[in-house]
Amino acid sequence: MLNVYLSGEIHTDWRDQIENGAADLDVHFTAPVTDHGASDDCGVAILGGEDSKFWHDHKGAKLNAIRTRQAIEEADIVVVRFGDKYKQWNAAFDAGYAAALGTSLIILQPEEHDHALKEVDAAALAVARTPEQVVHILRYVLEGKLPK
Repeated sequence: MLNVYLSGEIHTDWRDQIENGAADLDVHFTAPVTDHGASDDCGVAILGGEDSKFWHDHKGAKLNAIRTRQAIEEADIVVVRFGDKYKQWNAAFDAGYAAALGTSLIILQPEEHDHALKEVDAAALAVARTPEQVVHILRYVLEGKLPK
């Protein structure tokens, strides 16, 4: 079984597209918490409130990092999606962490991000434009089959 961590933007259904496209493959997917409110507020919901937004966010980031680090460390492949609408600073961090661990890295991004992400792309083993291309990569890795 291949363990794949799906990191990055949470505002589109790209994860569902990959999971559905790879449903017939021996792949286990993990991902960050994609409920934006839960992700932002987990620290104060579990550990108690904060007067400062900085410390509110700090608590949440640390709890999310527990999940993220474990998932990246257990992954055979990390797919990092950089979307159109927001700058995903956390996704860049995840890509760097995976690269530092020597984990295979696939970047999923639109062409207009090529210049801004050139260093991230240089660390990746593949830069895909669509979720379908990521599925084709996974199929090739597992089965050695090219798309029809």
